[in-house]
Formats: sequence, structure tokens, C-alpha cells
Amino acid sequence: MHAAEREQQILKLLQERGLIGFQELDRRIDASPATLRRDLDRLAGQGRIERVRGGAKLAGGHMRAEAPEGARLTGVPFHENIGRNRPAKEAIGRAAAGLCQVGEAVIIDGGSTTLQMCRHLENLSLQVLTNSLHIVSALLPQPNTRISIPGGTLFREQNIVLSSFEEDGTSRYHAKKMFLGAAAVGRHGVMQSDVLLIQAERRLLGRADELILLVDSTKFSASAAHVLCALEDIAV
Repeated sequence: MHAAEREQQILKLLQERGLIGFQELDRRIDASPATLRRDLDRLAGQGRIERVRGGAKLAGGHMRAEAPEGARLTGVPFHENIGRNRPAKEAIGRAAAGLCQVGEAVIIDGGSTTLQMCRHLENLSLQVLTNSLHIVSALLPQPNTRISIPGGTLFREQNIVLSSFEEDGTSRYHAKKMFLGAAAVGRHGVMQSDVLLIQAERRLLGRADELILLVDSTKFSASAAHVLCALEDIAV
């Protein structure tokens, strides 16, 4: 593939997404990593892109706040999932909230089950990092709950903020516990349906001392393509 073709592909991906990680470029474009780095350096030298840690973004800071039209995460949209197995999810959320200690820093991953924790957190004065705007909305009426969100792209169907980059604002956050859901759970581990979701969630996993999995019984008969973490990594 000629350099001009590679540059066109790189710019097209950046126009669609605003920013992209080097590993994703390496998967999508037929060229060696060294060649791709030279392409990125050349485009940056021309002022057409900006190099960032782990990838590149469009020049001038014009990064998309939302996913491009037609871009969707694999899996069930949030509005469809929220009503499924609602009594079980409410019970799980109540039990999970009972594991939180007053004043703790926690991470609450986006999901219809983790959302059910929120109504039980008001009196705990927690510091919460979450990638879910649904969870942000549920916590906003709680004046003693401090809320942080990572940087990234908003996927509207799930109302979740995800980034494929290391520098998403979470690197200096440390939590005692992370509460997460899953698309499926099986002998291979905790599973999710989408690669971008896996990339973003793995960075969050590394920011917490203890992982707490919130799933109802249907997730043990479900299937998903990508392993988020091994079962032995889960504490509760």
C-alpha cells in the first residue's frame, strides 16, 4: 500500500472518530508498526494531525464529543436492557451498595445492574468515578457524592463514555472497589461483546484494589466474544 493510501485511511479514521489508538491503526491498516509511526510523524509535521500518547487525533483539538453517526457498540442498547430481570437487578444493586464504606473512592462501571446501586449511596459520601451518564444522572441529586467521569467518546445508545487511549483522565484515580457488570460469565472469565468496551474497562480495572461483579443468573447462560478478565480476578 502506498503512503498516500495509508494517509487517506488514517485521516478517514480520524475524521470518523476524532482520535484513534496506535494499536487500532495497526489492526486496520496493512503496514508495519514502524511504517505507521513514520506516517503519523509525517502527518503531524504537516500539521494535519496531532500525536498523543498511544495514538493520534485531528489537528487543532477538533475531537468528537460523540461517536460518529452509525457507530454503535456491540450488544443490547441500554433502553432495552434496563427492564430485563429488573427485580433481580434491584436486589443485586442493593447488596452491592451494602459493600461500600463511608467516604470510599469507588468505580461504578456503566450498566443496567450497576445503575441500581445508585439510590442506596446517598448517605455514604462516596467519591465515584463512572463512565455512564445514566449513573451520573442518578447520583447528581446526592450533594455528598462526588462524581468524576473519564474523557472519551459518547456512545448514545448506552449513554457511556469510552476511550481507546491511555490518557483518558483516570490514570491518577485510585479506588478501593470497582463495581462492574458483564455481557456473559463463563469458564473463560468475565465477557463483554465489544472490543472498545474491553479496552476502556481494562484501564478501569487497573485503578481498583477489588473487583465486584454484578450479574443476574441469565449471564451464566449468555455468550460474548471477548474476555475482560479471569474469574480469579473477581473478589465478590
